[in-house]
Amino acid sequence: MKIQVLLVALVVALSSVASAETQRSAGAQRARPGAAAEGDGLGPAQILNMLDAWAIVQAQDTLQLADDQYGEFVVRLKRLQQARRRNLQGRNAILQELRKLAGPQGAQIDETAIREKLKALSDHDERAAGELRQAYDQLDQVLNPRQQARFRLFEEVLERRKIDLLKRAQQGAAARQRRQ
Repeated sequence: MKIQVLLVALVVALSSVASAETQRSAGAQRARPGAAAEGDGLGPAQILNMLDAWAIVQAQDTLQLADDQYGEFVVRLKRLQQARRRNLQGRNAILQELRKLAGPQGAQIDETAIREKLKALSDHDERAAGELRQAYDQLDQVLNPRQQARFRLFEEVLERRKIDLLKRAQQGAAARQRRQ
């Protein structure tokens, strides 16, 4: 029963994402008169969100969670997912700034600013590692050792699927652009 309710919630959530994406695309089309219609494929962000939702739905069977564990597990898994995403976005922002500072060959380089950004990157990576460690520790408090091991293995499978799906999405986007 709980899985059925979660699947319905997942479908509703995915429908909302698809609807919002359709509205965003339509707004972008109005903002760019004469622009070619884009394909209906999902972007990387939508795929990652769907996989996060799928992980939550699959957790009870994969980890063999008891009903009383499931609610707290979901809350803590969402925190872990949010921490990962937030830290990745922060790291990417620092790398983008570093990329601008390093600039093309022959451009004037501000070594002091580069050093500061490298330090900021190092500090960010340390904070992120601590935050992820804490999120894992909190998640592990809900799980027994066997479930912890199964979760780590499940994450590996999920990571491979993410990479595969992202590659497919990129290939589909490249194919759509070639057709235009």
